[in-house]
Amino acid sequence: MKRQIDLIVALSALVILLPAILIVCILTRIYLGNPVIFVQQRPGLNGRPFNLFKFRTMKDEFDSKGLPLPDAERLSRYGKFLRSTSLDELPGLWNVVKGEMSLVGPRPLLMEYLPLYTKEQAHRHDVRPGITGWAQINGRNAVSWEEKFAADIWYVNNQSLTLDCKIMALTIIKVLKKDGVSAEGEATMPKYTGTRR
Repeated sequence: MKRQIDLIVALSALVILLPAILIVCILTRIYLGNPVIFVQQRPGLNGRPFNLFKFRTMKDEFDSKGLPLPDAERLSRYGKFLRSTSLDELPGLWNVVKGEMSLVGPRPLLMEYLPLYTKEQAHRHDVRPGITGWAQINGRNAVSWEEKFAADIWYVNNQSLTLDCKIMALTIIKVLKKDGVSAEGEATMPKYTGTRR
């Protein structure tokens, strides 16, 4: 039933939000250039990789050695706006349609984090990753990695359609209030380097 609801809601949202998606496409092209869509491999259900789609938020800027500048320096004001409003996540609805993601679940992180998880943290991959999740409405980027992972595991152990509906409703409220941005005022998290075991 969860998969059926995901499919119906994601398809409906893509149709209803098509004007907003087109506007963001145009603005992203103007402010950041091509490509408009950012594609990156992320771990999905059981850690299987898939290509995650998001609107691009970073500028192409490099140092004297030709290496990309740190994320904080490449994240433009426009990119921060997309992240703080979660508009950059709209292309992820296509991942939901394809069955690679769910509307609700632990956020799909980087492939390089997989070997860094503790045995308990790895259980976040026992379900499909989500566009939003329990961690996102309980701190978003304002809490530590360990707290985020604890919230993910709590969701995995307590998931239900009622809980999913609650998370979706609270996500809308959080986004409108721009609640949960990190203490530094950024819409990003520092890189995860592992938890002391």
